[in-house]
Amino acid sequence: MVQPILAPRQMLIGGGSLARLGALLRQFGLSRPLVVTDPWMVSSGMVERCLAPLRAEGMAPGLFSETVPDPTDTVVEAGLRALRAGDYDVLIGFGGGSPMDTAKAMAILAAAPEGTKMRAFKAPAAADRAALPVICVPTTAGTGSEATRFTVITDSERDEKMLIAGLGALPLAAVVDHELTFSLPPRITADTGIDSLTHALEAFVSRRANPVSDMYAREAMRLIGPMLRPVHADGADARAREAMMLGATLAGLAFSNASVALVHGMSRPIGAHFHVPHGLSNAMLLPAVTAYSLPAALPRYAEAARLIGCARAEDADQVAGAKLLEELRALNRDLAVPTPAAHGIPQERWEALLPTMAEQALASGSPANNPRVPSAEEILALYREVWRG
Repeated sequence: MVQPILAPRQMLIGGGSLARLGALLRQFGLSRPLVVTDPWMVSSGMVERCLAPLRAEGMAPGLFSETVPDPTDTVVEAGLRALRAGDYDVLIGFGGGSPMDTAKAMAILAAAPEGTKMRAFKAPAAADRAALPVICVPTTAGTGSEATRFTVITDSERDEKMLIAGLGALPLAAVVDHELTFSLPPRITADTGIDSLTHALEAFVSRRANPVSDMYAREAMRLIGPMLRPVHADGADARAREAMMLGATLAGLAFSNASVALVHGMSRPIGAHFHVPHGLSNAMLLPAVTAYSLPAALPRYAEAARLIGCARAEDADQVAGAKLLEELRALNRDLAVPTPAAHGIPQERWEALLPTMAEQALASGSPANNPRVPSAEEILALYREVWRG
């Protein structure tokens, strides 16, 4: 079987690598960047860490800083207007998943006829064309967007998070500098950390897993599993920050080449309808969905437990699988992951939206990659179980 493997053409990985951003652009013959980021990056001054190495190379970078959490099609359209107003030859997504995903979507939409809506690229459509290259610089250790062929954009008219996949969303290059994550607060550290663990685990049990994605996923779980609690407890722990950043990128490479599964399929509607941060909604779902899926891929889940470090090499698969479930529940307790109820989502609204959420989850295609493929009724039952916690 021929397996296509996709990755950025170059990744600069390591502490201090952001200083080489301008030289990286020069290497690709690029010199007119538009930096896509969010308002906090500007108000905090953090964006200067991205702009300085570009100016040092004699470049005059533009700035679009209107991205929002759970990026919307309207923000992408605003970014496209900013892009077309200047003479740019590259987009730089600087920040968490939202700025990176926005930059990718801008590049894809810019290649389409004027007036095209972002929903035209919703999976299963192939978003294989981009008008200009994208370079990603993550400032959180979680989404893995710097390494993937995906972007997730909310259709603001339909309250639907759209998975958009294709070569147009694959960054040309990425700069993965863990020193950018030292200032992350514990809540974001926890949410993005569990997000990256979910990426690795779902890629590993995905029906589309392959030897190369397995290689990325295994190493990601080895790095992330032992470091989730230490990095949450001490954000200045350089060893933990470095492991989490590298693990997140490897997990991104894993799921970019194997796809995510049921957790992500169910997570996107929660984010779209209730504006729960993506990593947090994944964390809410991960124990219950893993328990549901475990019987269909026990050897894989057992191996994952050993890689994460919550099961011993000599543990039988049944024992290791049980330890994995125990560890995922304990992680949620230790990292203060709330239930939907504790997060403040009204039960009546949750119940009223469940049919729509189940329909959107299935339509995304991600549940079909799960080792145990659910029906709409089973997804409804899982949503209700997650509500109870």
